[in-house]
Amino acid sequence: MSRLQLTGRLAVVFGLAVVAAACGQYQELKAKKHFKDANAMYSQQEYKRAAAEYEEALKNDPSLTTAYFYLGNSYDNQWKPARIGEPENDVLLDKAIQNYQLAAEKETDPKMRKLAIEYLVAAYGVDKKNEPEKQGPLVQKMIEMDPSDPTNYFALAKLYEDSGDYEQAEATLIKARDVKPSDPAVYMQMAGYYNRQGEFDKTMDALYQRAAQEPNNPEAFYTIATFYWDKAFRDQTIKEAQKREYAQKGLEAADNALKLNPEYVDAIVYKGLLLRVQAALEKNAARQTALIDEAKALQSRAIELRKQKTAGTGE
Repeated sequence: MSRLQLTGRLAVVFGLAVVAAACGQYQELKAKKHFKDANAMYSQQEYKRAAAEYEEALKNDPSLTTAYFYLGNSYDNQWKPARIGEPENDVLLDKAIQNYQLAAEKETDPKMRKLAIEYLVAAYGVDKKNEPEKQGPLVQKMIEMDPSDPTNYFALAKLYEDSGDYEQAEATLIKARDVKPSDPAVYMQMAGYYNRQGEFDKTMDALYQRAAQEPNNPEAFYTIATFYWDKAFRDQTIKEAQKREYAQKGLEAADNALKLNPEYVDAIVYKGLLLRVQAALEKNAARQTALIDEAKALQSRAIELRKQKTAGTGE
């Protein structure tokens, strides 16, 4: 082959490369334009139009991985729970799941990838696709991605609880506690679980551990007071001595809350309710009257504080 022929062939190859590069750049620019338009529509909650634009963006540039999540969510937001069973509605959830899955597989940003998995877990929930067997492996994957995040353990524990595997549910919550023992949310999750299981002592132990992590939070002590009142007032199976003990412990918790915030209206209300529980158990008439009078005074104090707060906000 002559030098002239070789030069001509190289020129053709170079020209094709330039055209291909230019075409690729054009596709990328087109994708970005569709993505930008889609984001604007998404922010305006125009999910049908947004989905169409995200589809075009990915058609022009499949490497635009963030678009997969928002495309899935655009379909998800169009899906209506009241229309489950209607093919044109059900396909929207299928498309949402498909794109959440693609986002989970292709996304390089760990935060977006985690978000995609979270929404995928929700899509398989009982109020949507109702395929809980597919949720467990996804939550396990989230735990692997960030073993230090207790919220992933909460989600897995709830799946175990809903399936009736209470041993694994409790074990998973204990793992969450071990991962982040200083997080008050861990103990609130444990308290909620034990309360649903009817394990009062373990519920209260978790609430006290929560308060130990938040010694300056009056709400932590107020919550303890509400649980003691509920048990002492509503549970007709426990003996009087137990009711007295719970009422007293509830009062101690309410007092701790009020030491931190003397104008904590809800804590004042529950202190009054706990005093009435004590009064109902009291055999001494004079002591009973004194307890009721104190409860009435607290009720008046709570009403006055509410009035002051309402006046202060101009409501």
